[in-house]
Parts: sequence; structure tokens; C-alpha cells
Amino acid sequence: MKKSSIDQSVLYEDNHLIILNKRPSDIVQGDKTGDEPLSDLLKSYIKNKYDKPGEVFLGVVHRLDRPVSGALIFARTSKALSRLNIMLRDGLIRKTYWAVVKHAPLNMEGHLVQYLTRNPEKNKSFVHDNQVTGSQKAELIYKVIGKSDGYFLLEINLLTGRHHQIRAQLAAMGCPIKGDLKYGYPRSNPGGFIHLHARTIEFIHPVKKEVIKVSAVPPADSLWDFFVRNQEHENLKG
Repeated sequence: MKKSSIDQSVLYEDNHLIILNKRPSDIVQGDKTGDEPLSDLLKSYIKNKYDKPGEVFLGVVHRLDRPVSGALIFARTSKALSRLNIMLRDGLIRKTYWAVVKHAPLNMEGHLVQYLTRNPEKNKSFVHDNQVTGSQKAELIYKVIGKSDGYFLLEINLLTGRHHQIRAQLAAMGCPIKGDLKYGYPRSNPGGFIHLHARTIEFIHPVKKEVIKVSAVPPADSLWDFFVRNQEHENLKG
């Protein structure tokens, strides 16, 4: 994402925070690839837009995996960052995801409560039905909200925020996300993205105390486009 394209990705912005629609190729913070992260690009964007002298403050509130797209919050002040971190810890930031899978789940909606262990060497999380040494509780609610000729669209409310949680838990119930080779999908997508998207974020503004709710449009892709059109049609009917 170039600096000039940040403008097009901004979903919400004020003096305290900024919410972007992350593309699946972007990294949130620097890693071993050496690619320029969104955090650095955003600092440059803020510095240039507001003619800020010196170092620009920017806090990363949460992350999205590189192949995942969607709504992502950054804090522009230390006050906002500390309050948002507490809200995130206490489950006061509601995040809804969309995931496209090939196989229908056994139940059209469900509440998954499992335990995850993380293998840093493989950069992968493993699902356990019961608590084991080093595991963390992982909890989400899913619902099938759309269907195409060969795929199903799941809406997911994330109740805990664990490493690769949605990817691992959906794969464990036989529904790996389209394009997610790491978690068992047989083929990758062009460009290496996976069909997992942070669709909405809703929370009380940490300073203004007003409700903030943003929706992020999935990246351009024929399957995403189909499901977006389908959901818009259903919403009009409703």
C-alpha cells in the first residue's frame, strides 16, 4: 500500500484513532521480509497530512495476519491506545469477520469453545478439545449467511483473540478457509491471500464516548463480489 493509497483505505479518522481497510498483502508491523509495514506508512501519512513536526505517535491496537483483509484500528494518542487496549482485553471491541469455506459445517450456526497451543517455529496454532499445557481458551460464534454454487459464507463473532484462531478453529471442524494452505485448504488463491475478512468493528470511542461502527468492503475478487452483492440484496429484502 503506497502512501497515496492510504486515503482510499481510511474508514474512520479523528485526533485519537484511525481505522483502515487493510489489504491482504499488507503487513501491520515490520517482520523478517523487510517489507514496509502499515504502521510506518500511516506515520508518514499523518505527518504529511497534518504537517506534524518530529516523531509521529502511532499505536497498534490489534493485528490481522498478512493474508487477511479488513478493518484494523490504530491509536493516534497514548491515551487512546491505553484505553483501547483495556477495551480489547475486556471484550468491549466487537469484531465480526467473514470467511468463505468450501464445505458446509455440520450445523448452520454454532458456538465453538476450544483450546489453542501455538508453535512459533511453524507459525501455526493447534486446536484441542480440552485444556493442555500452554493452551489458551479460544471462543467464537459462527453462522452460515450465504451460499454460492460451490462455497459457503460464514459470519464469525470473535469472542477471544488468539493467534490464527478463526483459521485454526474452522479448519478443526472440517471447514478450512478458501486459499489457506497452512490450515488444510488444498489450493492457494492468486497472490496468496485467503478468504478471511474483518468485516465490521464496533466499540465505544475511548475519548468521545460515542458508538463507532465501521464496515470494510472485501478486496476485489469474484467470489467476494458475489457474496457482497448477495448480502446487500438480503439486507434490502429485510
